[in-house]
Amino acid sequence: MKQIEVQIMGQSYLLGCPADGESQLRSAVDHVDAAMCKIRDAGKVKARDRIAVLASLNIAFDLIQAQAAFASAAEVAPAPVAAAGSPVAPLVRMATPSDTANHAELDDPRLPQLLQRLDNALAGDGHLL
Repeated sequence: MKQIEVQIMGQSYLLGCPADGESQLRSAVDHVDAAMCKIRDAGKVKARDRIAVLASLNIAFDLIQAQAAFASAAEVAPAPVAAAGSPVAPLVRMATPSDTANHAELDDPRLPQLLQRLDNALAGDGHLL
């Protein structure tokens, strides 16, 4: 495991991370540092431990909101599709088993629903932009 030195709110930390995870860890450090500095700079909280707790809660809240938004976007009610031969036919076709032979990530059961939503959205006015 690789060790890197980082700075959070002016204090140095020596952190361990996998060799291929340094950029993600540095991004996380930047995010935490920004969150803590924002709370410190607001001037209402002075103690470093309280700032860390508040920043952690803010980050966790943002994560939970993003997860909820993603989950609600994944829940799709079936909608009608433009019929073949109509002025605006579906722009995306469903993948066939031969298309997905080497793409395990396409096995996600939500993919057909997403493609359906794209077809419906693009069928609205016939324009991509």
